[in-house]
Amino acid sequence: MKDKRDLYEFVSELIVMADEVASLAKNPEIEIQDAFTEFALLVEKLASIFSDLRDKSTIMDKPAIRKSLESLMNELGRAKTLIRSSSLKDPVKRIEDIAHDLGRSLGMLLVASHEVCIEFREKIGTLQKQLMNARFGGNMNLTSSSISRFVSEVEVRGEIEEEIIKVTSDDVLLQLKNGDAGELAVALLRFKKFIWDGKLDSGLINVEAVVFVLFNRLCSCKAGNRLTIIQLLRSIASGNDETKEKMTNVELLSAVVKSLTRDTEERREAVGLLLELSDLPVVRRKIGRIQGCIVMLVSILNGVDPVASRNAAKLLDVLSNNTQNALHMAEAGYFGPLVKHLSEGCDMNKILMATALSRLVLTDHSKLALGQEGGAIEPLVKMFNSGKLESKLSALNALQNLSSLTENVQRLIGTGIVGSLLQLLFSVTSVLMTLREPASAILARIAQSETVLVNQGVAQQMLSLLNLSSPVVQGHLLEALNSIASHPCASKVRRKMKKKGALQLILPFLKDTEIKTRSKALHLLYTLSDDLTDELTSHFDETHLFDIVGIVSSSTSDSEKAAAVGILSNLPVSDKKVTDVLKRANLLPILISTMNTDTGSNSPTKSSFVESIAGVAIRFTNSSDKKLQIFSAQQGVIPLLVALLSRGSSITKFRAATALAQLSENSLSLRTCRKSRWLCVAPSIDAYCEVHDGYCFVRSTFCLVKAGAVSPLIQILEDKDWEAVEAALNALSTLLQDEIWEGGANCIAKLSGVQAIVNILEVGNAKVQEKALWMLERIFRVEEHRTKYGELAQVVLIDLAQRSDCRLRSTVAKVLAVLELLLVQSSYF
Repeated sequence: MKDKRDLYEFVSELIVMADEVASLAKNPEIEIQDAFTEFALLVEKLASIFSDLRDKSTIMDKPAIRKSLESLMNELGRAKTLIRSSSLKDPVKRIEDIAHDLGRSLGMLLVASHEVCIEFREKIGTLQKQLMNARFGGNMNLTSSSISRFVSEVEVRGEIEEEIIKVTSDDVLLQLKNGDAGELAVALLRFKKFIWDGKLDSGLINVEAVVFVLFNRLCSCKAGNRLTIIQLLRSIASGNDETKEKMTNVELLSAVVKSLTRDTEERREAVGLLLELSDLPVVRRKIGRIQGCIVMLVSILNGVDPVASRNAAKLLDVLSNNTQNALHMAEAGYFGPLVKHLSEGCDMNKILMATALSRLVLTDHSKLALGQEGGAIEPLVKMFNSGKLESKLSALNALQNLSSLTENVQRLIGTGIVGSLLQLLFSVTSVLMTLREPASAILARIAQSETVLVNQGVAQQMLSLLNLSSPVVQGHLLEALNSIASHPCASKVRRKMKKKGALQLILPFLKDTEIKTRSKALHLLYTLSDDLTDELTSHFDETHLFDIVGIVSSSTSDSEKAAAVGILSNLPVSDKKVTDVLKRANLLPILISTMNTDTGSNSPTKSSFVESIAGVAIRFTNSSDKKLQIFSAQQGVIPLLVALLSRGSSITKFRAATALAQLSENSLSLRTCRKSRWLCVAPSIDAYCEVHDGYCFVRSTFCLVKAGAVSPLIQILEDKDWEAVEAALNALSTLLQDEIWEGGANCIAKLSGVQAIVNILEVGNAKVQEKALWMLERIFRVEEHRTKYGELAQVVLIDLAQRSDCRLRSTVAKVLAVLELLLVQSSYF
């Protein structure tokens, strides 16, 4: 008999059913706890026999054994229905009857199991006797009342059996068709009895009519009856192709598919019925077209019910021979059939699968699954390498979709596809031109991995292709080149790109009308500008500089602005021609305006943008050009720089402090003397600066004190980035120049700067320590500061003298001498 459910699987279902019945019997809805508990113990023993039987399933798959097991399944189903009911009369009697019926079915199994070991047969026989003799309900002493009740029960049973004998198949069919929920349940049980008695095969029952009625009731009845109907349909269809032909109506199949969304047991039976019917090609075609069927089967495949999952896998495997079904499975996240078609299918099917894969919206999890060993990448690469034009195109588009995941990029590189992609881009064959866009897009993804650097000359080959490609391909190549040049280990590659004339090739793209292409060229130029500082000015003319400033002022992209300002900040500060052009292009006012309207986001792009602005500020605050400094101060650069001391990265703080130091170097010479004869109007008393002993203004004398920069500069001294700390010390040291050192020392001490400077001596590098010692030597000239901080400093100074080099020791000696702890000419130092 051909049955999709092999004996192992069927016995597994029996075990699940027995466990479920035992569990329900221990917690029945009917309040007769003891009787059902006793029944549960017997059913649990039944589950144990099933487990032993499953281990012997290969030698016991005989028709007689299967028939006895089907009988046991039916009786367990009756038991389950009874236990769940809360309104049956005399439930104890009913459960006893079921126990006896289970015993009779087990007796059939005992007879059919004559080939197995005696021990197993004895186990079956023992339980069979217990079930046949089962009496639930406590004391069974034969009192007159109990004898009377027994006689009554015998009479009632005789009446029921007599009624069943009198019921015809037409009566059952009518009851199946028109009965209410209770009547339908009884009719279904009677129909089960007909099947068991062999009436279905005798020709006395109109099977087609029964199937039609059962399917109609399936759409409208309650859960318990639905389950029984599906089980009956499985029994009717089992091994009978002629009967299955009567179940091929799409509406009937749709009703079964709906049960895939319901509870565990109903879902399990529905999958089993669909699997049973899938022997027929017409059913396979129709099932695949029913909306939601494949999605639900994939969900069941990934579910926790082992029997349903196994059947779903078998059914999906059968359905996957149809390419359309395989595509629906892929859309549901089950990619095995699609990959199988890619690997083993005909050329047309491979193209169909690859095209679908290129259009699917995939999660990273799905891409990872498709990229694993035995997945889609290897067959797609094979299609690209050896297929015809249509195969190549569909394969490349699919690989482009998969290549957005880093793990897949590594597998792609491992296939050796890089050389083939570059060879394709160099091809001048017209029929291959359509392949260049996806090929370049894949290369751009591959270039994000440092592994690509192993392929010598890749960047140089891409550079040579820039002027031979369409705008889309150029964009991908520029993106790839930028990724390659950005790798930490790519300094050698960047030098080779310089020799190959990268700047000459990239600069024309700054005028490109295609914004994406221009943006990618700008990012590449920024990446290269760190290593090509000297070369930039020789290749940049005034037009290029105006173009970049124009991008800063007009672009709506933060990353593009950051790249543009980054390029300008990397231009040599000493080049006055560049400074003049940038001044005429209004770069500084544009940047200050942009920062004043900043929303305050802390993204990496914004951080890079701010760092570059601070770098440009160093150019516009050059201490050797007072006119330029005055211009910059009037534009509002000083408040911006002071703000950056507190909110920027370490690089931003370093650059802002450096720019402020350059400005402060000239504050003394620009101050207005307190006793000047040339003052037409006396300045406000608030303008007087005790440090510079004159009238100071932020926009004209660049005074750090009036700008409020001293406190944030002192705060930077607590940072661990020594470049930023050194820049802050340099800025503060401008307040200790020869003519104003006393006022500067008082200002720094007042704002708690002395303690911070002393702390630097313990942890800073040699350059920072040297600057700190120079400042302390001047600060400690003031007696008040010697008294307050001298004792604290001397411990640190003596320790530093013992562990520092000779050059630093001499500076330490000067500070100790000021503290009157050491003669200035001490031979130790």
